[in-house]
Amino acid sequence: MASKTTASGNPELTVVLAESSAGAPRKGSELGPDAILQSGLQSGLLGHLQGHFGKVHVCKLSSRSGASEEDPDYAKMKRPRTVSRTTQSIHDLVYSHIQQGRLVLTLGGDHSNAIGTLTGTTGALHLNHGQRPAVICVDAHVSINTPDVSPSGNIHGMPLAFATGLARCQEKGIFDWIRQDHLIDMKKLVYIGTRDIDDEEKTLIEKNEIKVFGMDDIQRHGIDSIITMALEYIGDQTPIHLSCDIDALDPEWTMSAGHLVPGGLSLQQGVSVARRIHETGNLVAMDLVEVNPTINVDGVDQTISSACALITGALGLSA
Repeated sequence: MASKTTASGNPELTVVLAESSAGAPRKGSELGPDAILQSGLQSGLLGHLQGHFGKVHVCKLSSRSGASEEDPDYAKMKRPRTVSRTTQSIHDLVYSHIQQGRLVLTLGGDHSNAIGTLTGTTGALHLNHGQRPAVICVDAHVSINTPDVSPSGNIHGMPLAFATGLARCQEKGIFDWIRQDHLIDMKKLVYIGTRDIDDEEKTLIEKNEIKVFGMDDIQRHGIDSIITMALEYIGDQTPIHLSCDIDALDPEWTMSAGHLVPGGLSLQQGVSVARRIHETGNLVAMDLVEVNPTINVDGVDQTISSACALITGALGLSA
């Protein structure tokens, strides 16, 4: 589980720029990775990372031009072949770099990209260590709609369904690359900050006994207690994949995001989650998605700043 270290004593880091919005109804989130990386901090987030980690590898994946072929709907899913192809490429990159012992940070892009990050992390850990990671999702939604019940057909609402195996597809070229050893363990899946869950998703959550700490729980117990409960639930020897949708934060902090839901985490609460996960020493991968610089231009700087605060907290960097 240990990440590869260099002479500086810090692990090597891979940053994957997943420049794809094919899973969302609106374009723009494909611009998020570069905006976060280049504009996030005074010296740029990339410069900050290079000053902290022994070695930083940057990999770019792009489907900005959209599908290179006709991509009709299948099983109610929109642009399924494009999203499948993109997420398989993300999977392959994440899988390869985690297998080499590197910490991996993936910047999206829309939330469908998490199909690739989650399966990549799980597949690599299963191969190297015979174990599956815990997944802590910080998200306003649970993003676990299966294609048959999705109200929109947009795959950015389905990543956890595919990553857990609740959704499966054997059609050639449509997520047929996902194998059993890529699937995350639903008993090690925890949500923090949820507040907008579809009825069908509630049924899936209850049926599979998935742990959810919603905003009502946070208001009742406080964020520190919730984080403690989440970490106790997954166990202290479990590698962690932190999966963040920027809309987990209240719109005050994330106006340039695709699906704003009022009543979310404060920036301080979000950073507290990230820092506590860093302090476990078990973080092996992180993804952050749905920053969209084309939405509410006046809010872009604050949204990017919020994204960078979550990243720096999780990676143990000073602000």
